[in-house]
Amino acid sequence: MEVQIIELEKKYWHGVENNDYETVKNLTSFPCIVAGKNGVQSISEAEFKKMFDSGQTNKIKVLNIYDVQEKLISENTAVIGYYLDFTILDDSQKIPIKCVCTSTWIKEHNKWACVMHTETELEKS
Repeated sequence: MEVQIIELEKKYWHGVENNDYETVKNLTSFPCIVAGKNGVQSISEAEFKKMFDSGQTNKIKVLNIYDVQEKLISENTAVIGYYLDFTILDDSQKIPIKCVCTSTWIKEHNKWACVMHTETELEKS
């Protein structure tokens, strides 16, 4: 694969951890579709910026990304799935949260961007 999509995912999560909006914005194609415990949403760039600035997306520490599966669908489309362990920095218990994530990436104008991302929290065992 020309670009390892996992490296783009890691760059995205690093941007979230470091409250680096420009990096996260540049890796996202708007409107983007996001699915998780709050349902499914199509999010515009303005809505995304508002969420980011409110702190909803920048209070985590990624602990581990593993069991990655990537598939290049075409030269301009790739999908990825992986497990993600993270903690919420404001949580005094610091219990790791485990979830599975998927993303769809497209390449436009010679640049990869995420058009859809899902997160599903796994049941605690």
